[in-house]
Amino acid sequence: QVRLAESGGGLVQPGGSLRLSCQFSGFDRHYGFVGWFRQAPGKEREGVSCISNSRGNTYYADSVKGRFTISRDNAKNTVYMQMNSLKPEDTAVYYCAADFEASGMRCVPSSYDYWGQGTQVTLFS
Repeated sequence: QVRLAESGGGLVQPGGSLRLSCQFSGFDRHYGFVGWFRQAPGKEREGVSCISNSRGNTYYADSVKGRFTISRDNAKNTVYMQMNSLKPEDTAVYYCAADFEASGMRCVPSSYDYWGQGTQVTLFS
């Protein structure tokens, strides 16, 4: 059974940093894609960053390029997202998800089949 569990969200001031973790189980850690998505109140869920488990190829949304970094530790079955220089518009619930089709590299929510419960990231000043 595929499972994903996020952790690391919280309250942070603009300009601050957080590291989100996504621990997964139930599938080969060298296969498929794991992505980070977010949904702000009143907005659609959007792809933030995705990574290929096999090759390590990455995708970033334009809004986070240069600020967020996705990485993986296959030995721990964990994907991380380091978020630096956080902005108020980064406030959202962040979800990790897994996909086992090639379309996963597009980092589009509709392509992903397995989801975690989400972790809240809130910017405050």
